[in-house]
Amino acid sequence: MSTFNAFLDQISTTQAPTSAARPANDQPFTLRSEPHNNPHATPTPVDMASLYRLVQDQFATLASTSDSPENIELLRHLVWELENDVNDPPTEVKGVPAEFLADLDRVPRRRLEEDDCCPICNECYLEDKYCLVVELPCHRSHRFDLECVGPWLQSKGSCPLCRKSFVKEKVVVEDSEEEEEDGMGMFS
Repeated sequence: MSTFNAFLDQISTTQAPTSAARPANDQPFTLRSEPHNNPHATPTPVDMASLYRLVQDQFATLASTSDSPENIELLRHLVWELENDVNDPPTEVKGVPAEFLADLDRVPRRRLEEDDCCPICNECYLEDKYCLVVELPCHRSHRFDLECVGPWLQSKGSCPLCRKSFVKEKVVVEDSEEEEEDGMGMFS
């Protein structure tokens, strides 16, 4: 994951906020990302394809060593989906920011069963003395090792299992007469 993060930092068009730690008052994160020092800079198609290839290679390696048919099928599908982005790279990374990863709910060890495994690496969580298991907001059963799901979320922005998008879309608000009337004549 460190190679992925280093490469993502190089091609990102926004600068990360100063701290990725949860605020002391347990409030949600506010994005304070600042524009890149060159606002016209965009990642090249080669850079974007390389970013997706890093994740794809990691998943292909996991699939080649897995002994679970369900895990192999999931990984093959994820590799196939990443192939589309390698062949036709977008002009910007459409995944979630690092703040999203930092804000994901952590699953305490006491809530994990002996046979609970990460759907991506297929390793049992409790075999790792220092496991860091996160639960995605789409479904309580969508749990992953943070190290496994992080690159996918930062590059694709969706759950690897159900494909629910976690990327906030910009909403365009149009002026309407109803909004003016709801203001009790303030704008009339």
